Order: sequence, then structure tokens, then C-alpha cells
Amino acid sequence: MADIRPFRAIRPAKNKAEHIAALPYDVMNTEEAKAEIEREPLSFLAIDRPETNFPKGYDMYAPEVYDKAKEIFGRMIKNGDLREDEKSCYYIYELTMEGRAQTGIVALCSADDYENSVIKKHENTLAAKEQDRIRHISALEAQTGPIFLAYRRDDGIEEIVEKNKKASPLFDFISPDGIGHKGFMISSDDDIEVLGRRFGDINEIYIADGHHRCASAVKVCKGLPEEKRYFMSVLFPDSELKIYDYNRVVSDLNGLSESRFFDRLRKKYVIERLGESPVKPEHKGQMTMYISGIWYRLDIKPEFIAPDPVSSLDVAILQNEVLAPILNIEDPKTDQRVGFVGGIRGLTELQRLVDSGRYEVAFAMYPTSIEELFAVADAGRLMPPKSTWFEPKLRSGLFINRFGN
Repeated sequence: MADIRPFRAIRPAKNKAEHIAALPYDVMNTEEAKAEIEREPLSFLAIDRPETNFPKGYDMYAPEVYDKAKEIFGRMIKNGDLREDEKSCYYIYELTMEGRAQTGIVALCSADDYENSVIKKHENTLAAKEQDRIRHISALEAQTGPIFLAYRRDDGIEEIVEKNKKASPLFDFISPDGIGHKGFMISSDDDIEVLGRRFGDINEIYIADGHHRCASAVKVCKGLPEEKRYFMSVLFPDSELKIYDYNRVVSDLNGLSESRFFDRLRKKYVIERLGESPVKPEHKGQMTMYISGIWYRLDIKPEFIAPDPVSSLDVAILQNEVLAPILNIEDPKTDQRVGFVGGIRGLTELQRLVDSGRYEVAFAMYPTSIEELFAVADAGRLMPPKSTWFEPKLRSGLFINRFGN
């Protein structure tokens, strides 16, 4: 059973949310973050990417960099840009992209639930990335980046959410990338009690995005008293989530001629020549490929579809049947010959990368489904790298958890 709790959020003062809200720290590099802060001086990136306050090339992991994050955070609270609520509440965070809305509950989740696999993961984490966020959380004594979690839709929870969305929003703005953001507060004691009870009846919650942020928060929790081992998350019903494709580009054909490459592909795929215009795959088990100015449709032959939840993923089939045995890419996490392109950038980006000569072939994938993600996590397995791309991205700075809340 999931243990979630309300909390006293630190959040933007009235009319400051759209200026403070920032994309997650890990979706842009230092120079991109610095440019965004120049555009919007109140951007939370100044705290989440504190190296932007130092000269180019400065060690982003130096102690004074984390101290700077703490200094700016304290100053924004003192100046009234950020304020802390007096009562522990749940919050609602609604994001709208291209007419599709997804609405999550902002709450504290139990670190014990992560350790006991009530909160389930589908990716491994890197110690170096964890350490950065551990130091960041420790310096601020606050968790600034929410974890993106998913659960199977519950009618009782949805009733509470819809009722509270009728109130005046805490914030309501459209970010520069066209995403709509709305926030609401759930402060009724009755609603708070019902939400805690409804989530208590849920046995599985899944990390959709933010594995490193989650692992880091859990490790900080271990140093807290047992009653304070909770970290901030936004929990979304699975019915509202959309996973985008995560596509692959490869720089060469491993010494094979194009005709020989196709000969080897035909042993495993039924191949159809399409033409010069980009075409998306239409169903699971199908991908499209761009090479030498032409798009092709590839359908995997049934005998190469494994029954288990990981090997049956389209990204796993590509890795196991093409990238490893034909192109000699054994470890896509470390092999510099393969690149990953989020589906949000479109198939024309794959075409551009190949036409530029930087890559020789591109593979457009059918998106992994939320059901497949759940099945992998339920089996205690891990997905191949770069299997899922969630949009829209949660903004940092809209809800902040003072650790040990």
C-alpha cells in the first residue's frame, strides 16, 4: 500500500510562478541554462543549475557552487518571491500540451515505499548523477525537482481532483514552449483524509521520469528520522499519460555495404520501400528506417518476438536483432556510434541528421506504452536505455519541499 502525505510547499508568490518555473535541470546544458536565466532572471535554473552563476568552465561540482544555490534560494524566500504555506496540503498540477491535459497530485511519498518496491523503477541510475543532486538537496535542505510518478487510475482520486480544480488556481500560465500550467490546492481535511486512504489501497506506483532525482532524494531521506523520510512527487493517473517515441541514429554500417546491410535485415524483418517523405511506424513490432535519402517500413518477423516484457519491447528488438548483431553496438549507453533523438523533435530531425552526413542510418520507433512500462517494472526488470520519452516535462520551482517537512 502506498504511503503519501500532504506537506507545506514552498511555492511562488502570486503572479511570480510563470517567471520562476523552469524546465528540469537535466534537460539542458550549462550554456542553455545561462541563456534562459538571462531571458528570465527569476528562473529557478539559477538555483537548479547554480554553476550558471560562475565563469565558463568553472567546476560545477565545487562546494561554492552548491553554496551559491543555497544563497539564491534563501534570498528568494527573503524577498518574497517564494513563500511557504502554513498548512500541510496536497496540491494539483495540471499540464496541457497540444490540447491534451494531464493532472497530477503533488504530495510526499515514502522512501520506504521506494526501498520496498511499492514505488517501482524501470531504469538503473548512475552514482555520479545521484551525488550531484544529493549535494544540491543537502545544501538547500530542500527538494526542488519533483519526481514524475504514475499509478493506475482510481475513480475516487479523480473525483477529489476534479472537485478541487473548480477553485481559483494558484497559478495559470503558458510557458514559452506553449505548455499550459495550472496549480490548485487541496486543503480540506476531509479531502486530505480521503486521498491518503485511496492511495493506501494502491499497491504499485511507478517512476515515469526522474529516476536519478528519486534515488538521490531517497538517499538523503536515509539520514532523517523515520517519520520524516518522505520526498516530493507528482502522481499522475496512467490514463492521462503519453509516451513519445525515442529514436536511434547510427553513424556507420559497421563496414557493411548498404546491400549487405539490407540482406541481413531481411532475415529478421519484412521490408517495404516507402519514398523520400518521413513515415511513422503504425503499430508495435514495426519501425521505419531512413538511409540514403529513402524511408523504409520494417516489420519484425514473428519468430524474433520474445515473450518476456523486456525483450518484447520494440527498442529491445532493435538492439537485440540489429544494433548488436549487425552493427556491433553491444552497449548503447557507451558506444559513441549511436545517438538518441526524442520523438518530440519529429522525424524530420532524423532525416536532417542523416542527410548532414553525421549519421548513416536512422530508426524511428513505435512508442513504448505505459502498459509495457508497468509490465517491466512489475517483473522487477529494467528497460533498455532511452526507452521512454515523456512530455510535457514537469517544471521545477512551482512546488518545493523543505526536507524533513
